[in-house]
Formats: sequence, C-alpha cells, structure tokens
Amino acid sequence: MVKLIAAAVVVGLAISGPALAQRKDCGELKTEIEAKIKKNGVEKFSLDVVDADKQAEGKVVGTCDGGTKKIVYKRD
Repeated sequence: MVKLIAAAVVVGLAISGPALAQRKDCGELKTEIEAKIKKNGVEKFSLDVVDADKQAEGKVVGTCDGGTKKIVYKRD
C-alpha cells in the first residue's frame, strides 16, 4: 500500500512539478517535495538536485532554477 501511495505521489509530482516549479529555488522546492513524500509515509528515499542535462538514476519529480536543474527521487 505504501509503495502504491509513493508511486502516486511521484507521478503527481512529475506531472505538476515542471509546470509549478519553473521559477522556484531548488532548495525550497526540494523541501516541499520531501514534505509531501514523508506525509505519504515514505521514510527511506533520496532527493538529488542535478543539472537538467545530466543523466541521473531515479524519477524526475520537479525542475527548478528556471529549468536549469531537476530534482530526482530515488527510493532506498
């Protein structure tokens, strides 16, 4: 059940994240995403901020700094 909720959060963030986060600071957006994931009961995960053009293992859940960076979610 927790995995299903986490997957729904990730999908929802992936869909809405780019549209809502284009102008947000990466630290601020990362904190917001982290709070939403924890609220859904996921305890072991990582969020990494990487350059938008870099490959990263995990699911992109948002973009920030005007689209120059992305936030990548990975469940531990």
